[in-house]
Amino acid sequence: MVFREPEVPPMQTSEETKKAQVNRLRRIEGQVRGLQRLIEDDNDCVDVLTQVSATTRALESFAIQLVEQHLQACVREASQDGVDPEAKVMEITAAIARLVRS
Repeated sequence: MVFREPEVPPMQTSEETKKAQVNRLRRIEGQVRGLQRLIEDDNDCVDVLTQVSATTRALESFAIQLVEQHLQACVREASQDGVDPEAKVMEITAAIARLVRS
């Protein structure tokens, strides 16, 4: 049996949510630029690794937030539109699998 990921519709987020997501990604981008500066300035390996860890946690947290938002949207859509709940479960499972595999 081959597991095929279902087609996932584009995210539909409010402008407020989108703005918060972009701001969060900009902060993460700043962390990555900080990492670059640490390397360019020949900083201590422990300092660099500490920043790598913080940046990784920030990205993981962002990814989890996206999955939560997608899950909420799927549940709302399935309950409002009479959509097949099994299809939504497969969609959510695919999103989580993508996150875990990365």
